[in-house]
Amino acid sequence: MIAITNSKFFKDNELLAHQTLLINKGKIEAITAENIPEGYEVIDANENYVVPGFIDLQIYGSGGNLFSAYPTAQTLAQMDADLISKGTTNFLACVATNSPEIVRQAIEAAKVYRPMAKGFLGLHLEGPFLNAKRKGAHVASYIKKATLAEVKELVALADGVVKMMTIAPELQDDEVIDYLLANNIVLSIGHSDASFEQATEAYNKGINTTTHLFNAMPSIHHREPNLPVAVFNHPKAMASIIADGNHVNFEAIKMAHQLMQERLFLITDAVTACHIGPYQHQLQGDKFITPDGTLSGSNITMLQALQNCVNHCGITLPAALNMASLTPARVIGLEKNNGKIEVGYTADLLFLSSDLKLTKVFKF
Repeated sequence: MIAITNSKFFKDNELLAHQTLLINKGKIEAITAENIPEGYEVIDANENYVVPGFIDLQIYGSGGNLFSAYPTAQTLAQMDADLISKGTTNFLACVATNSPEIVRQAIEAAKVYRPMAKGFLGLHLEGPFLNAKRKGAHVASYIKKATLAEVKELVALADGVVKMMTIAPELQDDEVIDYLLANNIVLSIGHSDASFEQATEAYNKGINTTTHLFNAMPSIHHREPNLPVAVFNHPKAMASIIADGNHVNFEAIKMAHQLMQERLFLITDAVTACHIGPYQHQLQGDKFITPDGTLSGSNITMLQALQNCVNHCGITLPAALNMASLTPARVIGLEKNNGKIEVGYTADLLFLSSDLKLTKVFKF
């Protein structure tokens, strides 16, 4: 049992200070200004912000090997440990459009690692059911239209470890989308050339989010509104965004947040350097590129994304914290246990200094 004293944290966007958080069995048991009961280990927050751990729903690698190049339980363990040390207490390991063999290996690795997982929630398959016209850094030869038989086989093989998939809905049959949604897989529109009407229809059918807003989709057109306009205009559609200043200019992130508010959330889309397989990433300055010079995954952490939102995008700290924790928890269906400092919630917590430096991580 732990008591975190002298903490300050945001609740409903209001800053509360000089509170004590009582933590028992990995849950927030009480929030109090009263005396601490006996039996608690006391940890002084020293006026740090106490914030929920970050949730990254799209990351390819961290701390060493790229997961799709080395799709093993050991790679997931490496990612788990490294991400927790950097404040990301939950994540989906992402696999880009790839060969069926690599996808199967990734699924088997996830099933093996699942009993030992700490922050690993499952897999996000970004492809292969995309639109080749908006392939970005994905390998075109692996992109294809889904068949119902194929997705049934995939769902059966996954046994629950595939939590999220990015698809181009304008190219998929209704029966495929309906089947995936019925099997509790979160679907995200991405690498898509969907029109305004097609995207809106997809959101109305139950696809609730969008992959890396502005990237691998058509640009906003004032006479032919398309996918980004559909995201902005739909009352429920959410979207992830890569706040590194390379994938999206900070002014565009600021605009998107003004329009979407709590519907916009952060991902890193981060990769690691890799020189084997179909996805080879080379670090060039502060970004990764493929051998042909195409911008690929990012080189930021969730903490850096949060810092960029506050320091460069005019987003308030409580709003940025929601983008890094509560909204992704909503996307993946964890909002009743994660993403808030509230009694009964998981005590995956971070200490952030006044200048937003990470000073301590709690992961239960």
